[in-house]
Amino acid sequence: MAENSDIEKRLRADLTTSMKAKDALRTATLRMLLSAIGAEKVAGKEARELTDDDVLRVLAKESKKRGESAEIYTQNGRGELAATERAEAQIIDEYLPTPLTDAELADVADTAIAQVAEELGERPGMRQMGQVMRAATAIAAGKADGSRLSAAVRARL
Repeated sequence: MAENSDIEKRLRADLTTSMKAKDALRTATLRMLLSAIGAEKVAGKEARELTDDDVLRVLAKESKKRGESAEIYTQNGRGELAATERAEAQIIDEYLPTPLTDAELADVADTAIAQVAEELGERPGMRQMGQVMRAATAIAAGKADGSRLSAAVRARL
């Protein structure tokens, strides 16, 4: 097997540290993340090593799940469960790149539109949304979730 990603190595080192510090929440959260990364490695037809980008995608997905769960718990009056989900999300977010601001997202959308316009030889419209989103996703590199990115691109097209 090839070498683990740098982020995965950091997660494993931090897990050891949190176990020694008897930090139950951090230990449980890091174990869950490493488990999700392990599951991603064996998903599909054959096992593969994950790049840092793949690992960031897994972490972003896990963070998003925590946020959605916290909202549902809050709506159902389960504040203590919501607080746990939010605490886990905060721990996960420490490993994710800083999300882009709305202004930075607009720049990403403009850059993506310019790239696609160069390829097509004309300004793209809504029919080229897919091409623009592919370019924008590559530029944003995991620093913005798809819904925010899509909204920014749609606003610019």
